[in-house]
Amino acid sequence: MVTHLYGILGVILDRTFGNIIRMLRVIRLPKEERGHLSWTFVGTLAVILAYGLIMMFSASYSSGYTNHGGNIYYFIKPQAIVAAVGFVVMLGVSLINYRALRYMFWTFYVITLALLVLALFMPSDNNGCYRWVYLPGGMSLQPSELAKFAVILGTADILDHHQREIKSLFQCVFKPACLLIPILVLLRLEPHNSAMLLMAMIFATMLVCAGAGGVKLWAVAVPAGAAVLAYFIKSLASGDGYASERLGGVWGLTPTDTAGMLWQTRQSIYAISTGGLFGVGIGNSVQKHQWLPYAENDFIFGVIGEELGFFGCVILIGAFAVLLIMGVMIALRAPDLYGTVLGIGIISQIAWQVFLHIAVGTALIPNTGISLPFFSSGGTSLLLLLSEMGVLLSISRAGNAREQRLAEQHRAETERMLQRTRYRSRAAR
Repeated sequence: MVTHLYGILGVILDRTFGNIIRMLRVIRLPKEERGHLSWTFVGTLAVILAYGLIMMFSASYSSGYTNHGGNIYYFIKPQAIVAAVGFVVMLGVSLINYRALRYMFWTFYVITLALLVLALFMPSDNNGCYRWVYLPGGMSLQPSELAKFAVILGTADILDHHQREIKSLFQCVFKPACLLIPILVLLRLEPHNSAMLLMAMIFATMLVCAGAGGVKLWAVAVPAGAAVLAYFIKSLASGDGYASERLGGVWGLTPTDTAGMLWQTRQSIYAISTGGLFGVGIGNSVQKHQWLPYAENDFIFGVIGEELGFFGCVILIGAFAVLLIMGVMIALRAPDLYGTVLGIGIISQIAWQVFLHIAVGTALIPNTGISLPFFSSGGTSLLLLLSEMGVLLSISRAGNAREQRLAEQHRAETERMLQRTRYRSRAAR
């Protein structure tokens, strides 16, 4: 018994302190992989971030003035500070070796699980949910934001380790799912249904793009996923909480009086329809003045639609589309499968969050409380997103260096062939 305990303790120490030491040994990018930074990606991200800060201030000053003692900078001040710090952190993370992240996964995963459990014992929010860990000094942390990155890291690590068995359902589907399930269970207890949906979509995207399970994945996942989704929606619709009322409000799945829960979605539609083609102008929104709840977060797209109109919404969607395309290209140019799957996971998080946020604001799906990346208020989310963009830039450095080496080899080979051709031509004369 004692021997087994020592063995378990040894594994724990190896997976924590041992992996930290291993990570520090390889944390710097090798000299041959220090390619140039993808400045087009950085520039696009900077434009989106500036756009987001401007619109977040416009959407939030009314709420800050009304609910926080007349302080119109209540939301934008910390957001701007986190954005500035996060941008520097992003550039710093771009210098590290993204492969070192595989050594910190287990420590990061265990800490995330511990924080998700701790959140269940914290005071509930306005909806009776337990989603936040409150820290000393008035700070707070939402563990579900950490959980997204933990799922991405773990899935990428497992798929890379078993790339020779990529068609195996057990190794490349069920095994990474074992990391996802405990997180989903804890999120269901909070409850945090939108985070569960988002993580499942990120996980599925990574598996599909990696080719995990092959055709067998579709044969198993499609009916199983449909059954789980149907059961999940049915359980929400038959419940007594706010989720069932939201499902009834948009999809008519429940016979309850949903006037209260429809308020947010209705006000978002009012805001977008008021904006017309070019909007009423930045700062001139009416709905954000305590008509549209959470205008600085869950429904910021409604304020953008009202103030900048259809044109402003198209600019937003187009900017994100450019960012996503460049992110996918970075992932595909990664020198190894780990970098490719990790990059796909990071960029799919942005893609699905943008889609779900806009879908909620336009009443396509029930209100799920999904923030708009780089726009919505939330320091934890913004700092983690910018750190993830740093990881993506680290992948791009390695990919750019690899392409540069291949180009130099191609030029050298071409030059050798030209020299041989010239030599033969002279000899023939």
